[in-house]
Amino acid sequence: MAANPENQTEIIERIRHLMQTMRMTQAQFAARIKVSAANMSKHLSGKLPVTIGLVNRIALDFGVSKTWLLDGSDLPFAKHEGDHAMLIPERAVNPSTPARRRGVPVYDLDVTAGFGELSRMFTDDRVMGYVDLPQFQRTDNVRIVRVTGDSMEPAIANGGFIALREVQSSTLFWGQIYVVILEGYRMVKIVRRHNDPGKIILHSVNPEYDDIEINRDEVIGLYLVEAILNYTQRC
Repeated sequence: MAANPENQTEIIERIRHLMQTMRMTQAQFAARIKVSAANMSKHLSGKLPVTIGLVNRIALDFGVSKTWLLDGSDLPFAKHEGDHAMLIPERAVNPSTPARRRGVPVYDLDVTAGFGELSRMFTDDRVMGYVDLPQFQRTDNVRIVRVTGDSMEPAIANGGFIALREVQSSTLFWGQIYVVILEGYRMVKIVRRHNDPGKIILHSVNPEYDDIEINRDEVIGLYLVEAILNYTQRC
C-alpha cells in the first residue's frame, strides 16, 4: 500500500535529508536498500510514489525512524527514555592523545538558557564527555547540549539532551525540530510552514503552549536537532 500521496513531497525531502546526513550519493543509497538507481531517481523526482514498502526498507537498512520518514513527528535517529548511550567521561581521555577521542562531544551548556549565537560557546573547556552515536562522527560538527523546560515534552524531556548541527536557514525541513536563534532568545521548536513564505511557525509538542509566528528574517541562527537523548537517573 502506497504512502499517503498528500505527504509524498515531505517524505522525499526527508529521504534527501537522510542521504545528506549519511553523506551518500543517490546511487550509493539505492544500492544500500537494493533498489535500482533509475527507480530511486524516479522516487525522488516524484515520478514513482514512495510506498510503505520502500519506507520499511529504508527504516530497516538505516535504522531510521519509520514514523519520522512517514510524517516527521519523530526524529531520524530518535533515542527515547530507556535507550542507553555510553558517556565517556572527559577525565578518562588522555589529553596528550586527542586522536583517540571518540564520539560526539557533550557540552555543559543549556541551549535554552541565555541568548545569542551558540557557535562561540562550543569551547573545549565546556566539554564534559562524549557519547558514541554510530550514525555520527566527530567530523560531522554534531554537538550534544542540555535542554530545560517542558514545551517539547514528551518528545524532549526537561533536562534531556539533544544532538544538534548548525544549518543554513535557506534549507529548512518542515516539521523537524530545530534550535532557533532569535535576537534575545534561543528556543527548541518544531518549525512548520506558514502560508506567508516570509514567515514560519514555531510549534511546541506540549499542547499547553501556543504556536509562535515569526518573520523568517528574524532568525539569526538555526541548528537541526539530529537526535534526542532522554534518560532517567535511577540512583
